[in-house]
Amino acid sequence: MAYVGTPIDTRNQFQSLQGKRFNGDGSTTAFTLDVAPGNVLDIEVFVGNVRQDPNSAYTLSGTTLTFTGAPPSGTNNIYVVHQAKSVGTIDVPALGVSTASIQTDAITEAKIADDAVESEHLNNNIISGQTELAATPATTDELLISDGGTIKRIDSVFFQNRPAFWVAKNASQNIAGDQNVQLTYEEELLDSAGAFASNTFTPQSAGYYFIYAQARFNANDDADQWRIELYKNDASVNVGSMVTRTQQTAQVSGIVQFNGSSDNLKFYVYHNLSGTTIAVQDQNSFTYAFGFKLIGL
Repeated sequence: MAYVGTPIDTRNQFQSLQGKRFNGDGSTTAFTLDVAPGNVLDIEVFVGNVRQDPNSAYTLSGTTLTFTGAPPSGTNNIYVVHQAKSVGTIDVPALGVSTASIQTDAITEAKIADDAVESEHLNNNIISGQTELAATPATTDELLISDGGTIKRIDSVFFQNRPAFWVAKNASQNIAGDQNVQLTYEEELLDSAGAFASNTFTPQSAGYYFIYAQARFNANDDADQWRIELYKNDASVNVGSMVTRTQQTAQVSGIVQFNGSSDNLKFYVYHNLSGTTIAVQDQNSFTYAFGFKLIGL
């Protein structure tokens, strides 16, 4: 049947009533409890086995119980019993845990649901794709790759066709006949790693490089054949086809393997007119060379 009064509290699970004993000394009036009651009616106070009137015999402030008069001397002659509702353990209410209530580093991976953390909750020092790269990747930028299922980072320079260079002539050069002569380049259009100097390319990293060069000879000279060659470590590795006087421009290209800064590359030209010099023309659109490192090899 229905009943009149406060409904039974079915939420709390209690082990036992909590109590506290004190020794009176005839002068002390304030005593400290282990648990702060909600109000004076949430505890029962006994002095010498006599229950005290909560309305006049004592007051409460947090855990401090203060008698209006000092209890007499005695061993454990003061006894405080907490009502069950004041000491019960209840579930944490929804949204009841604040950041300050969580111990530092207390949340483990096992407590985080799969796919629960979205990118907007990550700091921008995490590679998450939140921020668009607005410029070409720098050599200090890093990329993520999967190495056998393990995510690792690598410098972006690994995926760039560099070192790279592009040089050209802006002054004519006389070439002696019937011998290989090194070409000089007065104009440096590109040198991504400072690897081209003194008419020589010195790779800064090992790998395979694509190299191209061409030279335009003066058509008014009498030589009827000329060519351009690639020299690796002062030895010819790629020889351009011999072209005739009417063609004027000789070309050479190839893939050259370098071990790094211990290797170098130079460019040589040749014509077959012994005892006579002819000129390589100075137009930078006709006489130039370039090269770059190949990736993925």
